[in-house]
Amino acid sequence: MLKEKVRAAFKVSEGSAGARTIAAIVTQSGTSLSRYVASNLMRELALLSCQQPKHRYKRAKQESSVEPNLLARQFKVSFPNKVWCGDITYVWTGSRWAYLAVVMDLYARKPVGWAMSLSPDSELISKAFIMAYELRGKPKGVMFHSDQGSQYTSLKYRRLLWRYQIQQSMSRRGNCWDNAPMERFFRSFKTEWMPELGYRTFLEAKQAVTDYIVGYYSQTRPHQHNRMLPPNKAEELYWKNYKTVASFT
Repeated sequence: MLKEKVRAAFKVSEGSAGARTIAAIVTQSGTSLSRYVASNLMRELALLSCQQPKHRYKRAKQESSVEPNLLARQFKVSFPNKVWCGDITYVWTGSRWAYLAVVMDLYARKPVGWAMSLSPDSELISKAFIMAYELRGKPKGVMFHSDQGSQYTSLKYRRLLWRYQIQQSMSRRGNCWDNAPMERFFRSFKTEWMPELGYRTFLEAKQAVTDYIVGYYSQTRPHQHNRMLPPNKAEELYWKNYKTVASFT
């Protein structure tokens, strides 16, 4: 029975999950499983995680009109819609590069907005942000943190944040650790889900990104930050506790 559960968890992760993640997924389903037992069972079943080595990110080459680093690496926040962060990465789509912009809510490390385009411009990041803003119920008082990429320092994007009453924060120049949760998310996507040689078409890539964000990452994948719960479950618990406290008060 345990072997079948391990095999099923490995399959839903598209072959990306290691023993720690497999153990958490199986435990969430109601069957207690330790990391070490999961490792032994994976070895018996010849299940090998397909994760690749760490990806290197380029440093910013130019510094434009920037905002101060208000977040200051305080990535642990107390409630949803308090701090969002965003970034852009590139994905091979058969004959050319495409660009993926993502907005993440730091509370449960949940991606709340995303967009893909063949051009890494301010239009791309604006679409990702507007998606997040609409899906999260048009919240007020959110801080948005990013690097100093030209898209995020552009007048068009800064006006968008001003219009929605969003406070902007930026990493120090060339310092990827100032936006570590986004770097980690893109690394997870590329090592866990994206084929080593990329995708055959733009549409295939776009569908794979949606499947990863909406399905596996948010719904199933355990996250250490959430005490091995997926982002959706972590947020559900927060709102359940919030309503209980509000009712009691």
